[in-house]
Amino acid sequence: MTISLDNRVALVGGATSGIGWAISTALAQAGATIIAIARDQERLRFRLDQLRTMTGREHAAIMANYDHPTSPATIASELTRLSLAPDIVVNNSGGPPPGPIVDARTDDFHRAFDRLVLTTHSLLQVLLPHMKEQRWGRIVNVISTSVRQPIEGLGVSNTIRAATAAWAKTMSFELAPYGITVNSILPGATRTERLDSLIVSRAAERGVAPSVVEEELLAEIPMKRFAHPNEIAAVAVFLCSDYAGYITGECIRVDGGRTRCL
Repeated sequence: MTISLDNRVALVGGATSGIGWAISTALAQAGATIIAIARDQERLRFRLDQLRTMTGREHAAIMANYDHPTSPATIASELTRLSLAPDIVVNNSGGPPPGPIVDARTDDFHRAFDRLVLTTHSLLQVLLPHMKEQRWGRIVNVISTSVRQPIEGLGVSNTIRAATAAWAKTMSFELAPYGITVNSILPGATRTERLDSLIVSRAAERGVAPSVVEEELLAEIPMKRFAHPNEIAAVAVFLCSDYAGYITGECIRVDGGRTRCL
């Protein structure tokens, strides 16, 4: 099976590192034109140069911070200037800081909800007319296995990630008649900067070495290893292809068997 995304335009959030970068490169290698979204201008330029070198084609980058309510308007304006209309949207944004839910402030929930749900929703409203008109579109949300099994020490994230999954499922009903699919990927522990920071944070709280926390996390995973971002990206590419045209409203776990529920 060969997946071709030639002539498709993919907007990818958090595109300069971790899972977002892996998805950007995988989609680009499949033929898509990438619109990379991130908040670090220098890193965006660096990644844009890498994509151009890798594929021999032009791609685009837009600096935007999903914590700012004006970011959807900024992105929409830049898309108009660039004369680009995404067929594929990958919603991928960093999660809230770790911590017990009992210690979370209401502002923590507000900030996380604004970033992971409201900003995504506002942006999608701008992009949907093009997808509806061509009766084809792919929306992929990168969330977390906490949608199925809450993760200890990620109180705010557990709460808001579940809201994101419910938003995506509801959206899938409404967009299915237009040939637009909406699916969510639930990565397990993946070797990224965020995982490294969580390990260091937990180790500091307990006064142990990070290697101790890492070994405990690995013990919970039947495959006894962390995922590589490319393994998450492979699922994203499939969901963005024509082969996945009859899959919508799904939450697909990529976690090495860690989640215990069916």
